[in-house]
Amino acid sequence: MKPKKLFAGLAAAIVAVLAAGYLAFAAAELSKAVLHTKSGDREVMVELALTPEQREVGLMNRSEMPRDQGMLFRFDETRHVAMWMKNTLIPLDMLFMDETGEIVTIKTNAQPLSLDIIPSGQPVRYVLELNGGAAARYGVSIGDRLEHDAIPPG
Repeated sequence: MKPKKLFAGLAAAIVAVLAAGYLAFAAAELSKAVLHTKSGDREVMVELALTPEQREVGLMNRSEMPRDQGMLFRFDETRHVAMWMKNTLIPLDMLFMDETGEIVTIKTNAQPLSLDIIPSGQPVRYVLELNGGAAARYGVSIGDRLEHDAIPPG
């Protein structure tokens, strides 16, 4: 086989493998969460980040996220948590929650690619990341609660 054809075939195979990997990653399993706010209940489809590896990657390198979707981080214990936006391409709202899913801290419109540390401010068990502006659109405030199968009823 000629080197040019071999190279073209190899390049096509690599692209196909990368595309399949991306599609599998992008099609991560989603589950329903409900934000109980003073202005009403809001459904959000969430991807879970349960392991240290999943939490480390989070929403990095994604150029978009559907409007009513997010990522729910569950930590192994209730503790102070620090987030950042390294390699994160979209602005995010972060809702920091205690072990019952009650929102205790809100950070809105975290800047993409920033290395600034975003602290929880107090011990938390969960963080919900949403598209920037979603917290305001949903009317989220401190004391509201997130309901999801990963959060035991409080």
